[in-house]
Amino acid sequence: MTFIDEARIFVAGGPGGNGCLSFRREKYVPRGGPDGGDGGNGGSAWLETDPSLNTLLSFRYRQRFTADRGRHGEGSDRHGRSGEDLVIKVPVGTVVLDEDGIVVLADLASAGERFLAAKGGRGGRGNACFATSTNRAPRRHEPGHPGEERWLSLQLKLLADVAIVGFPNAGKSTLISRISAARPRIADYPFTTIVPNLGVVSSGYRTFVIADIPGLIEGAHLGQGLGIRFLRHVERTRLLLHLVDMSSGTGRDPVRDLDVVNKELAAYKAELADRPQIIVAAKMDAAQDPAAIKALEAHCRRRRLKLLKISAVTGAGLTDLVRETIKALDRIDAELGERVSLEERP
Repeated sequence: MTFIDEARIFVAGGPGGNGCLSFRREKYVPRGGPDGGDGGNGGSAWLETDPSLNTLLSFRYRQRFTADRGRHGEGSDRHGRSGEDLVIKVPVGTVVLDEDGIVVLADLASAGERFLAAKGGRGGRGNACFATSTNRAPRRHEPGHPGEERWLSLQLKLLADVAIVGFPNAGKSTLISRISAARPRIADYPFTTIVPNLGVVSSGYRTFVIADIPGLIEGAHLGQGLGIRFLRHVERTRLLLHLVDMSSGTGRDPVRDLDVVNKELAAYKAELADRPQIIVAAKMDAAQDPAAIKALEAHCRRRRLKLLKISAVTGAGLTDLVRETIKALDRIDAELGERVSLEERP
């Protein structure tokens, strides 16, 4: 399935039905009086999250959504039926923004969550509503009111516990394919991953969702490479696995790669600079430069960052990586629980 994480849609509430102009005319009923019924209210357009969806692909083929209109009022004081609400299904993690994509209107981060996208119009009043002791034959009635209508921008932010970040070809796709059931595209050229991949990692009592984010390069926050399009998917994650390519012959400096990606994350959103992360020295089976390994170890000690060495090809270090990831997630959950508890105290 094609992964689409941005969409633009037009939503409109249904118009209300018109009020009726009618007078009761029946045999043996003198001076029957006005009996025009009210028009029904128009249906509203709602956005509702559906856990079975994981992309905004459906909005590529349909962009306009209008709720049902209210029915007109009728004589004999019969009110028009209200229009049915329109429920538009979106994936969990959808962010709803205004037409310009600037103001956040809703962040739909849980299953079954709803957002009123466009309210239906109110039905018009029939002439029976305007009868008074001094005006017993009103000819006044109201048309239905139009429903709200507007363009909305939708953005999807994946809901994952852990995000794998790093330069292109750092081994992210190979890693997620080894520790989960995800089967991303893997090849020996940059930007093999052009859409995020999700996988579920199970280890004993604990499972967590991991996302493989397309490779970041210098200037990603300014639109270089594919980075800026997918950096938003890092925002919801609680932990980062930062992969650094340690294989020889690439001409890369692991310490510089680490700093470049961290600067890009911080430049995109300042709070990402403080997001907990584990540094993963990948492709250790092809590492033949002891100086580069020692430089990375020293850099991580100075920054007080956890460093793990793995080889996704041979499987070395993967068990330790999963175990340390679970420990880090448990620690983050515990700290969050303590923070919430302190905030709730009077």
